This record gives sequence, C-alpha cells and structure tokens, in this order.
Amino acid sequence: MPRSTKSGSGSAFGQFQQQARGLLATLRKEIRIKEAELERLKEDESRLGMVTGRVSAAGRTARAARGARSGGRINWRTVLEQLPKQFKASDVRGVRGLKEKRPSEIFAAVTRWINTGAVKRKSRGLYERAS
Repeated sequence: MPRSTKSGSGSAFGQFQQQARGLLATLRKEIRIKEAELERLKEDESRLGMVTGRVSAAGRTARAARGARSGGRINWRTVLEQLPKQFKASDVRGVRGLKEKRPSEIFAAVTRWINTGAVKRKSRGLYERAS
C-alpha cells in the first residue's frame, strides 16, 4: 500500500520543514539587525570623517577614496586645501587617492583652479594657492 502524500506536522519531513522555517525567520531577523547596526556604524564613520576633514560634505567614505582609482569622483576643493602654498603637479599626485589619476585629469583640475582664481601660475610647472 502506498504511503500517503500528506505533509502534515506529524511526519518527520513536515517537522523538518517547520523547524527550517523557524530557523530561516530567525536568520532573517538577525540579518536585519546586523544591517541596521552596519548602517549606524557607517553613519558614525561619516560623521567622524567630516570632523577630521577626510570626507566631503556628501558623506563620502574610504570606500569612495578607493573608488577614485577606478574613476570615482574627487572633491578637488579638498585636494587644493591639502597642498602646500606653492606646489607642482607632482605634489597634486601625492595626495591620497590621486596616484592613479591620469595627468590630463590633474592638469584639468589645476586649470580650473587657475580660472576660478584659487591658484596662480608662478612659472612653468609651479603654482601658488591664492589664499
């Protein structure tokens, strides 16, 4: 005689399924808790970064700095603030996150600084911050 296909809570498989559903629900709850904690930690990191001046006002973090190597956006205003009063293009490349930038991108930034009056050209290859 064939076994019944009833998957009631009395069968071993039914009990296993019920136990698996309970574990899955618990696991999902733990994931939500961990994601909320991770989000809170990211916000704390962003706030501390703003205080130390290592992040832009948009709240970009170290992840954004790593992305700069692969074409991420750079806040050139903060780069200018990190440079000495007189600098060369090679000094700009020394700023963290700009090592892999193309020379054309660096010189485009320097040109923008000159056009806005933030930088003056002293001689070929030598620049000076206006303020």
